[in-house]
Amino acid sequence: MSGFKDASRPETETGLQYHLMIKPGDIAKYVLLPGDPERVPIIARFWDLAWHVASHREYVTYSGYYKGVFISATSTGIGAPSTAIALEELARVGAEVFIRVGTTGALRRDVSIGDVVISTGAVRLEGTSRHYVMPEYPAVASYDVVLALIDAAESLGVRYHVGLTASSDSFYVGQERPGFRDYLPPFQRGLIDYLRSVNVLNFEMEASLIFTLANIYRLRAGAVCAAIANRETGEFKPGAGVEDAIRVANEAVKILYEWDEERRKIGKAHLTPDIIRRLTWR
Repeated sequence: MSGFKDASRPETETGLQYHLMIKPGDIAKYVLLPGDPERVPIIARFWDLAWHVASHREYVTYSGYYKGVFISATSTGIGAPSTAIALEELARVGAEVFIRVGTTGALRRDVSIGDVVISTGAVRLEGTSRHYVMPEYPAVASYDVVLALIDAAESLGVRYHVGLTASSDSFYVGQERPGFRDYLPPFQRGLIDYLRSVNVLNFEMEASLIFTLANIYRLRAGAVCAAIANRETGEFKPGAGVEDAIRVANEAVKILYEWDEERRKIGKAHLTPDIIRRLTWR
């Protein structure tokens, strides 16, 4: 490839991004972020209209319309490092709202296989966000994105849980799974019990990075993940609840769009459903 500006700014004069191969105008303000590239066309099947934008490495991007709202989806690959690249380049071409749509391992018995977990914040067990900000900086979801995800789950009749997530760089020992030859370092033993004791609902690998960068860049973010595993009961069912998580994320984008339009009309920086109702009734 040629035509890129320089090594410190790997994009072309037209704004084409080096990793995602997208440029301004290709994607919507609202972007869904699955990890798996194969999940992007599955998400797009729920849209009224969809088209393939680009595929490069682990990054697959589609754009389209869901119930009249311009929407995009880009795969992030597994883990925070590749997710940071995706978010950086998406933000550079105009994305403003990010919703992770993934799978997760529940830490509590009451989160059943196939339920979805809506994250309010995340424990930063990954290392990528530490390149951006001090470890004490919180990884919190945007309140309106959380509300929209809850509203969507309620309207669709999807069983959901709301709470804190832990994001790890490691699928195996970092989530207290034994590594090769049952290797598990002493400092990882008891991690699940500890997280459960401080009311963390689930493990996954990207949410804390997404929340951290969104807050730093004054963007908005949320996450909804399907529980395909339960670390307390030992159950594991790949694919369980994924369609429900996708449905919730898509519907949340429509809700956010409507709220954003109301906010624009009335000149409010922040909105809640109750504020919208009160202003509508005037």
